[in-house]
Amino acid sequence: MAAPQKVPMDIKGKTVLVTGSAGRVGKQIALFLAGKGADIVVHYLHSDAEAQRTAAEIRRKNVQAIAVRADLTQENDVAQLFAAARKSLGRVDVLVNSAAAYRKTAHPAAADLDFFYQTNVRSGYLCSLSFAKQAKKGAIVNIGDWAIGRPYKNYLPYLISKGAIPTMTRAFAKELAPGIRVNCILPGPVLLPKGISAAERREAVAGTLVGHIGRPLDIAQAVAFLIENEFVTGACIHVDGGRSLG
Repeated sequence: MAAPQKVPMDIKGKTVLVTGSAGRVGKQIALFLAGKGADIVVHYLHSDAEAQRTAAEIRRKNVQAIAVRADLTQENDVAQLFAAARKSLGRVDVLVNSAAAYRKTAHPAAADLDFFYQTNVRSGYLCSLSFAKQAKKGAIVNIGDWAIGRPYKNYLPYLISKGAIPTMTRAFAKELAPGIRVNCILPGPVLLPKGISAAERREAVAGTLVGHIGRPLDIAQAVAFLIENEFVTGACIHVDGGRSLG
């Protein structure tokens, strides 16, 4: 007798926690998933007013949304974040580890590596552990960086921290199978840093194979794909316009 066909995970009606979703790419991921019918937990650390506006914008899509502050490097804060999500929305079905720090470090010190590891690695690690404690089935999507394969100068501690994301993804995929799938996106140039020069922008565009920078929507669509496709786990997908090959 043939095995039953796996039914794709339907985002509609699910509760998704998107860390770092008050603004930028995290916000667009949250809005896109809300447009597909998901209830959203908007996480933030400092941007209270922005997070509240994002939650209000999501609710206008006829889904539920709450904004919750948490320092994701602190175990108690992470536990309280998930407790608040369950209290308001009943459960968390999907975790998107989008929160991250990014800045130039021309003269790196040991403290810089500590900072980036705390923010970019420990936060996702703690959130994934908490998610796994309360979910027997679901999906985790991590956000890495295309440049871990082709590092550029003056971002040493940032890139080292982001280099840990694929390993964390594969390790959690192994640990949490078969109920929870864990995948990773490696974005290319999507939202360029503030203050970037025209020459740097041209260089970023020229480095892609498609001849233009990406949109936050491109990342959000990839997140949705990894949530919905039940046969993908432990994968790291480049969404970079070919930048990693340029």
